[in-house]
Amino acid sequence: MSQYIKDLMVEAKAKNPSEPEFHQAVEEVAESLDLVLERHPEYRAAKILERILEPERVIMFRVPWIDDQGMVQINRGFRIEMNSAIGPYKGGLRFHPSVNLGILKFLAFEQVFKNSLTTLPMGGGKGGSDFDPKGKSDNEVMRFCQSFMSELYRHIGPNTDIPAGDIGVGGREIGYLFGQYKRLKNEFTGILTGKALGWGGSLIRPEATGYGSVYFAAEMLGTKGQTFEGRVCLVSGSGNVAQYTVEKISALGGKVVTLSDSSGYIYDEAGITTEKLNFVMDLKNVRRGRINEYAEKYSTAVFTPGDPELDHNPLWTHKAECAFPSATQNEINGKDAQHLLDNGVYVVSEGANMPTTLDGVKVFLDAGILYGPGKAANAGGVAVSGLEMTQNSMRLPWTREEVDQRLQQIMKDIHKTCVDVAERFDTPGNYVNGANIGGFLKVADAMLDQGVV
Repeated sequence: MSQYIKDLMVEAKAKNPSEPEFHQAVEEVAESLDLVLERHPEYRAAKILERILEPERVIMFRVPWIDDQGMVQINRGFRIEMNSAIGPYKGGLRFHPSVNLGILKFLAFEQVFKNSLTTLPMGGGKGGSDFDPKGKSDNEVMRFCQSFMSELYRHIGPNTDIPAGDIGVGGREIGYLFGQYKRLKNEFTGILTGKALGWGGSLIRPEATGYGSVYFAAEMLGTKGQTFEGRVCLVSGSGNVAQYTVEKISALGGKVVTLSDSSGYIYDEAGITTEKLNFVMDLKNVRRGRINEYAEKYSTAVFTPGDPELDHNPLWTHKAECAFPSATQNEINGKDAQHLLDNGVYVVSEGANMPTTLDGVKVFLDAGILYGPGKAANAGGVAVSGLEMTQNSMRLPWTREEVDQRLQQIMKDIHKTCVDVAERFDTPGNYVNGANIGGFLKVADAMLDQGVV
């Protein structure tokens, strides 16, 4: 790491105290960009990286709502509008108790590079609330969403900022948010993505992040002349991303043996078949139950409860060839990464945002495995969000096949960008450098063109 990057990190940590996830995201990108800044002093002179680290706008507001007992509840709402150099802000809304300013800034920062990689004209943003939809009735979720949007609507628009869903924000929440926006603005416009098909949504949008991470892994395997046929895969999480990751791996001939939630994980050596996946989808999307019910229904599966005292995640200790972390940030540490290597994993494609710690990333890079970082591997979700925006603008829906073909092509293009850029900067096979530098260059050039703003 150069002295310039070291000084930048000291300043970033001083300016943004108590935001470890943001520090981590910045450090991982900054290390890659050392290679660029040596060759392109104009970026340093214009302080492009320093400007990217500062959000263009941070919005924080209270969200009061009334629960089913008639009691007033108060949550905190956020929107981080990080960078709009190449297009309007684009990024999800997350409803989860862990949401805070630092987490949303890391997600918005990552989103800038991810959106750039898709080749679509989208800037980066992120938002959400510390509201927990788990255990809440539909009416409580609706009242919260209406209160949340009553403030957020002032700051977003189809040419300004187009939010989407994320953890805790699925079709139900998007519907309630959209309805309130429409009521307040008196207009029907594509202000949110992830909408239902009947009123402006896109086919393949729910599947896009999971499908995309598998398509990216397939491209990585292709560089070694291999396919998914017969590969054993570990998948974490059991929400939207994990579900469709399992579906696409199975369709390509692989076998998934794990899924998890915050209560623990299941290991099913026989593999998660279509029938079993349908059970998981009903369990998680309809009944909103816990993953241990899978092991109660299927005798081939073993449930292991989560243990916060452990310094590793036992899900990553099973023999496999491919791993798809699809739950949340920092779920793979250095010890987990070593366990994966020791048990035969040589392909890691991140469905979640920043699921691997810096120590874990170093283990993967030192081993030279096929490692697809989240800003490249999970860009399929926002890519199809961009395609949904296009369809909304044209007032014309595309078929499932058309959207899927476009998604596959975008993931191929992202993979090619990562490979080509990594080679151009003398680190062949390093998808982290390829993704970070590839995403940065487009944004940096746009910022140079637009002056000091």
